[in-house]
Amino acid sequence: MAYSRAGYTLYFLSYFLGGLFLFLILQLGWAAKFRDIAERASDKKWIQGVVFIPLLFVTLDVLDLPVHAYWHSLSLHYEQSIQGWGSWFWDWTKGEFLGTAFGIVLVLILFAVMRRSPRRWWLYFWFPAVLILFGIIVITPLVIDPLFNKFEPLSKEHPDLVAGIEKLTKHAGVPIPPERIFLMAASQKTNAINAYVTGLGASKRVVIWDTTIQKTSNNECLFIVGHELGHYVLGHVRQGFLTGAGGLLLALYFLFRGLHWALDRWAKDWKLYGQEDWASLAVLLLLLQVLLFVSSPVINGYSRMQEHAADVYGVEVIHGLVPDSAEIAAHAFQVLGELDLADPNPPPLITFWLYSHPPLADRLVFAHTYDPWSKGESPKYVK
Repeated sequence: MAYSRAGYTLYFLSYFLGGLFLFLILQLGWAAKFRDIAERASDKKWIQGVVFIPLLFVTLDVLDLPVHAYWHSLSLHYEQSIQGWGSWFWDWTKGEFLGTAFGIVLVLILFAVMRRSPRRWWLYFWFPAVLILFGIIVITPLVIDPLFNKFEPLSKEHPDLVAGIEKLTKHAGVPIPPERIFLMAASQKTNAINAYVTGLGASKRVVIWDTTIQKTSNNECLFIVGHELGHYVLGHVRQGFLTGAGGLLLALYFLFRGLHWALDRWAKDWKLYGQEDWASLAVLLLLLQVLLFVSSPVINGYSRMQEHAADVYGVEVIHGLVPDSAEIAAHAFQVLGELDLADPNPPPLITFWLYSHPPLADRLVFAHTYDPWSKGESPKYVK
C-alpha cells in the first residue's frame, strides 16, 4: 500500500514540477537565452534547431532527474527493482539520447511547417507526425527495446510453454507463429512480472518476462499469455494507434490556440517574438503538459476498457484447456498484485485519474463471477 501511495504522490508531483520547470524556464528567460545561443551558432534554421532543442530538452530532463531517481530508490527499497544505480543511469542516458534525437526530428518538422503555414500548421504537421508515430511503433520492438533489455524466442528456453500457447492460438482460431513470441530477460532488473503486445505489422509480437514464467504456474502463465493474445486478436495496438492519431489532431489544434493565447499575454515578459521563435517550444511543452494531465482520465479510461476486454478474452481462451479457468485467472491476478505491491482498492478518484488497468479487487471479482458457460450463454469473444 505504501509503495502504491508513493506512486500516486509522485505521479501528481511529476506533472506539477514539469509544469513549474517549464514556467520558470520561460519566466527566468532561459528559453530566450537558449534561442539566442542557437541563433548565434548559425543563420540556418535547421542548425539553430539542432542547437536549441537539446539545450531545452536536456535542461528539463536534468531538472526532472531527482524525481526519477527518488522513484528508483523507492523501487529498490520495496524490492520492486534490483537494478543497480549504474545500470539505471545508463538506461536513463540511452532514453535521454533517443528522446532528444526523436525530438529534434519532430520539432524541426514542426517549425518548418509553422514557417510555411502560420495559421494551418496544426493540421499540416499532423500528417508527418502520424507517420513518425507509426514508424516508432513499428521499430520499437526491433530497434529500441533491445537497447534496454535482452530478448530471445520463447521456444528457445521454454518449448513446453510454446506448445501450450500453440494450443491457445489454435483454440482461438488465430495462429501466431512461435517466432512472434519472445522472452524478455526482466529478472536482471526487476522482481515484477509482466507480458505485453507490441509492434505493428511485421514487427507485432507477444513478449513475456522471464519473471512471469519463474513466479507463476504454467496454467497461470497461459492465462497471462491469453490476456496478451486478447490484445493481439482484438486489435488493441491498431485501435490505440488510430485513436492516438485522432487525439493528436485535437491536441495540435489545442496547442495552436493555446500558443496564440499565451503569446498575446506573456510574449514580452518571456522575450518571445512570435510562434516561430524557437523559445516558443517551451510554451508548447507547457501547454502539452497541461493537456496530458487533464486528458489522463480519458486515456486511462480507454485503456481500462481494453484491459478488461483482454481479461475476458484470457478467461475464455483458456476455458477447456486448463482445469478451473476462473480460479487460474483469479490466482494469476492475486500473484500479479502481490508482486507489484498493488493497492487492491484504490480511491475512486485515483482509479479514474491514474489507473490504466482495472484495480486488483475488480479483476478478482470478475474472475470469480464471469462464467457464461454454466449459464448456457455464449462467450463474448472465443466461441
